[in-house]
Amino acid sequence: MLKLNTFSIVARCPRTGNLGVAVATAVPAVGATCPHTRAGVGAASTQSWINPYLAMDVLDAIASGLDAETALARIIACDPAKEVRQIGVVDASGIAAAWSGDQCTPWYGQHVGPGYAVQGNMLTGPETLEAMVAAFEGSEGEALDERLIRALEAGDAHGGDKRGKQSAALRVQAEEAYLLVDLRADEHPSPVQELRRILEIARLQLIPFIAGMPKRREAAGRSPPEVERLLALSPPDRPGGGGAYSG
Repeated sequence: MLKLNTFSIVARCPRTGNLGVAVATAVPAVGATCPHTRAGVGAASTQSWINPYLAMDVLDAIASGLDAETALARIIACDPAKEVRQIGVVDASGIAAAWSGDQCTPWYGQHVGPGYAVQGNMLTGPETLEAMVAAFEGSEGEALDERLIRALEAGDAHGGDKRGKQSAALRVQAEEAYLLVDLRADEHPSPVQELRRILEIARLQLIPFIAGMPKRREAAGRSPPEVERLLALSPPDRPGGGGAYSG
């Protein structure tokens, strides 16, 4: 059982209905274990002594018709190790909930607001979550990916994981079953800053491609011509640069 001492935010965009998670920790590849999203259902981050099935089962319960608060209470009650678990969840209607077991490593805590929840454990102190709340609430009107990364940046700048830094991840789920944004800094001395750099390049090079991918409710076609022209270039020649020349 892997322990992830982590700070995260789960949220729903009230304008688009998109769902997302941003998370950082001092363990490699946090994006492979903590964040979970499901189109039209919800988003969750499971952490501390993580149990991935908590997130999966909570999303299943929401899909069956329960709201996030009721679903989380029902699922966490069935976990015999709930005292060492931490999880935040938001559903597609914007109801959010969080759980922090009383045996999570100090400092730990959570804050639930309208359409979001922030949570963390093994932090330097409450200032990490306080800064995340202020950043998220203060960026109303921005796209969800921007609000999430700002919250993560604020938490990182105000303490974060007291052991140090190693990985960070950002994911956003729109109405399709595949992810709109799924970005990771899996092992880096400044993972949140690296995640921001990757996001800026992805906005110019990757997200337009994903936006042109087939949709369930639309006839499948090829990518827009401008996206095809963009991706035919070597990465350094594209807007935002990055990558390397081939050969």
